[in-house]
Amino acid sequence: MKKIVVAIDGPAGAGKSTIAKLVAEKLGYAYIDTGAMYRSVAWKFLQTGKEFDEAFISALAQTMVIEFKPEASVNRVFVDGTEVTDAIRSAEVTANVSRVAAIGDVRAAMVAQQRRMGEVGGVLMDGRDIGTVVFPNAQLKIFLTASVEERALRRYKELVAKGQDVDLAQLKEDIASRDKQDSERAISPLRQAEDALLLDTSDMNIEQVTTRILQLVEERAQ
Repeated sequence: MKKIVVAIDGPAGAGKSTIAKLVAEKLGYAYIDTGAMYRSVAWKFLQTGKEFDEAFISALAQTMVIEFKPEASVNRVFVDGTEVTDAIRSAEVTANVSRVAAIGDVRAAMVAQQRRMGEVGGVLMDGRDIGTVVFPNAQLKIFLTASVEERALRRYKELVAKGQDVDLAQLKEDIASRDKQDSERAISPLRQAEDALLLDTSDMNIEQVTTRILQLVEERAQ
């Protein structure tokens, strides 16, 4: 089969990264976690201790080099040679990533890096605007979603398993708020591309979703 570009978009908590990593591993494709890229910009900014400033953050984004190095089941993330795999998942980064990602020049810088990574094919990317902005000509576009309730429950189980004390109702509220913020932002809002396939995973497990996407890739890569 020829190697194609697979774009997976969808709201927060839909399981995009988990599924994308599994599919990429089975296909032997490179997995580019675009969410991790925006988190990396937010992390780099927070390290400076400066007040939120769009011009300053944009300048940081334009000079950063972000790399992914898959290792076993972990997609290690590096910013200018420093590993930030765990650091970019902190609560502080999570609280700031949406407004960092909404800055036009930051998105332009990240899209340029993403396109360079994907230009040879054999790449799987997930995010909010991969099929609409980054790779509008991707051979396969999937819009992966699930109900707010299901996404909150999955996140709840994940955090509880890590020993964290979390409130399910608060998680639902946070996810609904993130959906609204991502869908209403002026630049590259979250939306389903016209030619993307909608895949609602509310009643599907990880194996079922992975199998379905592998089938779709096989169909498109003939």
